[in-house]
Amino acid sequence: MSETGGVRYDDAAAPAGMRLYAIGDVHGRADLLAIMHRLIAQEIERDGVTDWRIVHLGDYVDRGPQSRQVLELLVAACGRDARNIALLGNHDEGFLDFLANPMDARLFIDYGGFDTAASYSVVLKTESRDALYESHAALMAAMPAAHLIFVRDLKRSASFGDFFFCHAGVRPGVPLDGQDPHDLIWIRREFLNHEGLFEKVVVHGHTPHDAPQVLANRVNVDTMAFATGRLTALVVDGREKRFLAATV
Repeated sequence: MSETGGVRYDDAAAPAGMRLYAIGDVHGRADLLAIMHRLIAQEIERDGVTDWRIVHLGDYVDRGPQSRQVLELLVAACGRDARNIALLGNHDEGFLDFLANPMDARLFIDYGGFDTAASYSVVLKTESRDALYESHAALMAAMPAAHLIFVRDLKRSASFGDFFFCHAGVRPGVPLDGQDPHDLIWIRREFLNHEGLFEKVVVHGHTPHDAPQVLANRVNVDTMAFATGRLTALVVDGREKRFLAATV
């Protein structure tokens, strides 16, 4: 992959006739996600858009108070229309890790798992092995099977037109179709510090900022919704780009 052969943000375009929406990290803010979906639906109806994709960039659980409600909303939306696409985030993987083995799930326990469990009316207890396994059993019992299946089946990337979507980013020098699955939901420094172009413009979350970041090679739409009360989406229609914000 040559540095000069990549796509620059200003030149990047969605597929002809398709409008793209890419929504940043939700982190348990179902209220904001519901608002964002309403705003998008209103735009699609207002503008007579006949083809569209809504790409959710992962991290649906932890930190915010409504992880269960976020998953409920996404299960319904993706089941209703396959043009709603949900990608895996590192916190979603951490949730799966806890459900698979609570003794090997520090991300979930240390970074928002108490909030996720609470959204299922479960108190996460970590003071002893027995207490942890009791919490685990309670969460497994409280979690609808549809939620678990949904998170287990999340893909790690999607691509439309000149844009590549993933949670965290990509490793420079590696073709987009050969990226390590771990990098797609975890990478930071090597990706964020890279100034060269990629095969496509990478649209990601994972690294929170007060406002969307737009660089020549990437767009970051993680505006820390759980803390700021602002969920952000990139909107692409042809070569036109803008941002949409859901706030309370």
